[in-house]
Amino acid sequence: MILRSAPPSPFGRKVTIAASVLGLTDRIEIVPADTNNEADALRTQNPLGKIPTLVLDDGQTLFDSRVILEYLDQLAGGGRIVPREPGPRFAALRLQALCDGIMDASILQVYEARYRPEGVRHQPWLDYQAGKVARGLAALEADPPQPLTDEPHAGEIALACALGYQDLRFGGTWRPGHRKLVSWLEHFAAQVPAFEQTRVLA
Repeated sequence: MILRSAPPSPFGRKVTIAASVLGLTDRIEIVPADTNNEADALRTQNPLGKIPTLVLDDGQTLFDSRVILEYLDQLAGGGRIVPREPGPRFAALRLQALCDGIMDASILQVYEARYRPEGVRHQPWLDYQAGKVARGLAALEADPPQPLTDEPHAGEIALACALGYQDLRFGGTWRPGHRKLVSWLEHFAAQVPAFEQTRVLA
């Protein structure tokens, strides 16, 4: 299989960590994608031109990261990073949805600054996205997941990637006000080697 992604992408990182947890790393080749390049095959592999996109052995493609994680979980036997029982399953999926939303809002802030000249950036839009991140992190700080006792589920992987992206693009400014999440992330990093292995510095 081929994973079209880019190292800074928190969603691509989520897939890469999940593959490692599931023991599927050797079955996936990571091929960098340039979402801004019209000639990149990504736009035929995924009409949305977004990463991550997983190209299967038969040429079919899967996207977005939530769908890819479901597929990888099934490929590894099922019920590992996406629990089977309704209670744990929807708790994991709910956490994943919250953390994916934090990542989406964070990326939109980055794009506003990257693609709009300073004079035409829309501060109310930036504030709106920042508010999503702040509320999401506050909710997680008030009720953080328990430290891992087994391999992580999809929601926990997403949370680690959301916090990692805050470190990457926002200089770790989330850390002073979220000590429980800092502690949780330290435990996650110690137990999931792929987290450090997928870290990028810029």
